[in-house]
Amino acid sequence: MKKQLTTLALALAAASLNTAAFAAPETYVADSSHTFSRFSYSHFGYSTQQSRFNKNSGKVVFDKVAKTGSVDIVIDTKSVDTGNDTFNEHIQGEDFLDTAKYPTATFKSTRVIFEGDKPAKIEGNLTLKGVTKPVTLTVTSFQAMPHPMVKKDAIGANAYTVVKRSEFNAGKYAPYVGDDVRIEVAIEAIKE
Repeated sequence: MKKQLTTLALALAAASLNTAAFAAPETYVADSSHTFSRFSYSHFGYSTQQSRFNKNSGKVVFDKVAKTGSVDIVIDTKSVDTGNDTFNEHIQGEDFLDTAKYPTATFKSTRVIFEGDKPAKIEGNLTLKGVTKPVTLTVTSFQAMPHPMVKKDAIGANAYTVVKRSEFNAGKYAPYVGDDVRIEVAIEAIKE
C-alpha cells in the first residue's frame, strides 16, 4: 500500500510539472483593421458625442493556463475622427489633445484580473497629453480561439474606462462640455 501511495504521489507530481510546462505566455499583435479606440462625452447635456481614433497598435501577452497577461496599446491621436474635418482639427489643438506635442496616447497594463478563464479587469497606466494616470479597463467581452480566416490563434476583447479629461490637462469648457470621458477599446489580435 505504501509503495502504491508513493507511486501515486510521484505520478501526481509529474502531472503537475507537465501542466506547468504547457503554461506559456503567448504574444498577440493587434490587427489594425479591427482594433479601434473611441471616446464619448456629454455636450452641454444635449447629446453624447462619440468619436474614434482610426490608427491604433499594440500587443497583448496572454497565458490562459497561468491566468496572466499584459496589454500595451498605442493610439495615434492625430487619427482622431469626429466625423467633421474642422472639428478634428479643433480636438487636435492645444486645449484638448495637443497632437503637435503629443501625437500618441498609450495604455500599459500593470495587472490583469481574471474571473474564471477570462480577463475581467485590466489595471494599468494611461498616458495622454504627457500626463500618466492609473486607470482600470473593465472587459465586457473576450474571445480566444483560432481565427477562421487567417488560420492562426487570435484573441479579441472590448473594454472601457471613464476618466476626467481635466486630469489630463484637456478640461477646457468643463463642466459644460462633460469632464467625464468614456474611453472604449475594441481589439483583435493575432498570435505572433
